[in-house]
Amino acid sequence: MAHQIQAIDWTDVAAAATRMAGNWRHFDSFAWSRAFDLEDAKNWAVSYSSSRDAGLLGQSNEKAINDRLRPFTEGDDPDVDFERHSHWAVGYMDGLSIRVYGPDGAITLAFEEFCKIKEALENYPVLDESDYAECEYEATLANYRSEMWAIRKALPARWDVDVYSWFSDNGLDRYTENRDDRGGWAPREKITEALVALGLMPSVVVRIE
Repeated sequence: MAHQIQAIDWTDVAAAATRMAGNWRHFDSFAWSRAFDLEDAKNWAVSYSSSRDAGLLGQSNEKAINDRLRPFTEGDDPDVDFERHSHWAVGYMDGLSIRVYGPDGAITLAFEEFCKIKEALENYPVLDESDYAECEYEATLANYRSEMWAIRKALPARWDVDVYSWFSDNGLDRYTENRDDRGGWAPREKITEALVALGLMPSVVVRIE
């Protein structure tokens, strides 16, 4: 699979359509199975939004992209189809195929919306600040739980939420801030310290190897 075509002016929808229609034919080591089922395959483009190793930002943006384009996946002959393609080098890549030109030769509304999304991403890397913040928060809680896996059954419900708040309230933002786009993280000893301060540490002392 090749990277997406670069240096496209997404504000010029007509020019972008010319560049994107049939772009999949120029991908290296790529075979698009849907091309055999579409009579107008040359009018379609393939675009990727995330991969197996995508970070939180990629995951959040993909969700926002899919939400905006989902209306165009409806009907008997939709203009958008969400797809996952596998490749030995990257595992898999998620994205979509989109009809650039309709039967009448006009640029589809789906592609116009796609161009607006691409333009937005060029101006600012986050499509949905609220969703991205939620992804960061949930990933941080998951990282805390992973660190305390050995005593997870002895801890009270929502302990991870309380620990996050304790770190925030005590100026320990380094344990809540997003790291490498994988969420916040804290070592077990610091999480244990927070649990003790909160009175949430199990009464039976459990040694964590």
